[in-house]
Order: sequence, then structure tokens, then C-alpha cells
Amino acid sequence: MKIIDVEEHARFSQEDRQLSILHDSPSWRVLTFCFEPGQELPVHSHEADSEVMILVLSGEGSFTDGEKEYPAKPGSMLLSGVSEPHGVKAKTRMQVLVAIAPPI
Repeated sequence: MKIIDVEEHARFSQEDRQLSILHDSPSWRVLTFCFEPGQELPVHSHEADSEVMILVLSGEGSFTDGEKEYPAKPGSMLLSGVSEPHGVKAKTRMQVLVAIAPPI
């Protein structure tokens, strides 16, 4: 068993979004991204047969597929194949939890 305090990994920077890997195994990867207002995880996709979950822990912003934006607030969750375009934009200081299975 592994217990992780996600808040201990909350690191914000005016320079760029911050990434912390919380767990990495052959089955899945769990990480957190921290964004200042205006920062983003640009729309992207991966050539892999994996799925991604992005859960907003704090702050507000949007999920995007490159064509449309969807409001995102604490509790909002994006579920997608990693091969589908996906991204995150922060409106306020924002922290998201990401899980990828299997990891890419």
C-alpha cells in the first residue's frame, strides 16, 4: 500500500506548469499538474492504446479537444483515450490529478 498526500506535491511557478509524478508502475502512472492562471497543457495526443483521466482538484479552467472548450472546476473529470486530442487551460491557479493506464 502507498499513501500519498497530493497537497504536498502542489508546486506552482509563474514560469511554466509544474509536474510531479506521484506513482509510476507497469500498470499505471499517476501525476499532478499545477498551473498558474493562463498556463496550459497544450492539446496533444499519443499513439498508444491507453486511457487518461484528468480530475480537477482545485481552481478553475477548461478541458479542450482543440476545437471546443469544456468548463472545468473542482470535481470535473476528463476521461479519454490518449490517442484523442486533449488539453487543459487554467483560468485561476489550478491543480489537476492525472492517471494514465497503461502508462505511456
